[in-house]
Amino acid sequence: MTGLKALESVQYVTVQGKRLAVVDADDWEAMLEWLETVEDLEIAKSAYESLADSDGDRDRAGWLKWDDIREALE
Repeated sequence: MTGLKALESVQYVTVQGKRLAVVDADDWEAMLEWLETVEDLEIAKSAYESLADSDGDRDRAGWLKWDDIREALE
């Protein structure tokens, strides 16, 4: 299920005068994955814009070298 479909599946209930949204746990997880993907795309877009602004020079764009950070990520 896509994030948008999960949002559309929300049901509303009123408890003690407060309106609450109820979402199936699987739909909730789909929404989280969708939002994480959107966030990742924004990060990638920003990184590539920075690279373009630096005329393709990864050092000037602030990109890290894989060999310099590989151990920290493993």
